[in-house]
Amino acid sequence: MSKDIRIKKGLNINLIGAAEQTTSKAVLSNVYALNLDDFHGITPKMLVKQGAEVKAGEPIFFNKNREDMLFVSPVSGELVEIVRGARRKILTLKILADKTQEYVTHKTVDVEKSDAESIRSFLLQSGGWPFIKQRPYDIIANPEATPKAIFISGYTTAPLAADANYVLNGKEAELQAAITALSKLTPGKVHVSVGSGSNSPLEKLDGITLHKVSGPHPAGLVGTQINKIDPINKGEVAWTITPQDLVILGELFLTGKFNAERTIALGGSIVKAPKYYTTKIGAEISTFLYASGVNEDKFRLINGDVLTGSKTHPEGYLGFYNNTVTAIPEGDDYEFFGWNKPIFNKISSTRALTFSWMQPNKKYDLDTNTNGEHRAFVVTGRYEDVFPLDIYPLQLLKACMVKDLDEMEQLGLYEVAPEDFSLTEFICISKQPHQQIIREGLDLLHQEIG
Repeated sequence: MSKDIRIKKGLNINLIGAAEQTTSKAVLSNVYALNLDDFHGITPKMLVKQGAEVKAGEPIFFNKNREDMLFVSPVSGELVEIVRGARRKILTLKILADKTQEYVTHKTVDVEKSDAESIRSFLLQSGGWPFIKQRPYDIIANPEATPKAIFISGYTTAPLAADANYVLNGKEAELQAAITALSKLTPGKVHVSVGSGSNSPLEKLDGITLHKVSGPHPAGLVGTQINKIDPINKGEVAWTITPQDLVILGELFLTGKFNAERTIALGGSIVKAPKYYTTKIGAEISTFLYASGVNEDKFRLINGDVLTGSKTHPEGYLGFYNNTVTAIPEGDDYEFFGWNKPIFNKISSTRALTFSWMQPNKKYDLDTNTNGEHRAFVVTGRYEDVFPLDIYPLQLLKACMVKDLDEMEQLGLYEVAPEDFSLTEFICISKQPHQQIIREGLDLLHQEIG
């Protein structure tokens, strides 16, 4: 029996260029890379030196603050470059892939008979643990903590994001193995959310509490679902994991191999033939971008979806947690008197200067132009219209900006992640970087309180 969650507040951003539900195998990448910024809050300590040969699934660095938390190579090959920044901080690890892949093979785990400690140890040593993230702080989960529940969102509402139902088709065995294992790490429930009326592979799993979600974005974000199912209070911990990462963990339990394969959605109005590609974590984006073709020479390439992804380039590498790559117009031109005339081709959460409210299902070809400059916060009351959490978004943002720890706690910072503020940032007439503000607030709270 499922429990229904209906979200009324939010905003669907319908963009041109959704990936067609056909999948091709991407060209094999010559070089794969791990971007250390993907592992927020982790201080890496290298286990291998530049020039060393590694196998797929072989540990290449560990967390300085937790030495048994290992991070592994997505492919076999030679570690050809360790890119460093200021104070020799490690930024990126690049691996020249072998033509024939070799894997580290772990002893398989019987998830039905294993206890929590053996599953936790296996995930830490095999490189599977970094896929598990925690609230509060939106960081890799602390293995010593006991989560009150685990949350998984199989409902996709972000613009042009990979459809979970499509990419999970045929992965039921891996999903079930991962769910069975993770359920032993919490005394609480494993909450799985799917779209209302969908036919998701996640619905058929045993050992879950199923929720059917409906409503506009951000209904598909796991933070929205946590807020409606079991909100996080001070002193509580909840873990989250994405469905595609569940597949990797499930295969790890069943075969003993770390298979970094992903099915990613390549979309956006710039892409001639948007579709799905099978590739691996850290692959060069150019290996599948140009296979679909691009309509313009100048465009913005985003590693992720348009609201939460990061700017990259065709020579960049697929992020560790990403299953979407988006290409949209750059938007570095300006409209003459653009502020003083009716607008027909832009989406808006209000009826000011736009006719988007007259065509709610219209798809738009939006660019990256912010249509204004950064300025002080203007109190409009519009954030609450797209923010379904039981939190005051403007007040929380201001508390983070002035570093008021007591206010940050009382206003619910423990419960949120930067992605929960992606829509308020999108509609912000003050052009404030909401996600960055929340990230800095979370880091400060974690540093001061732990």
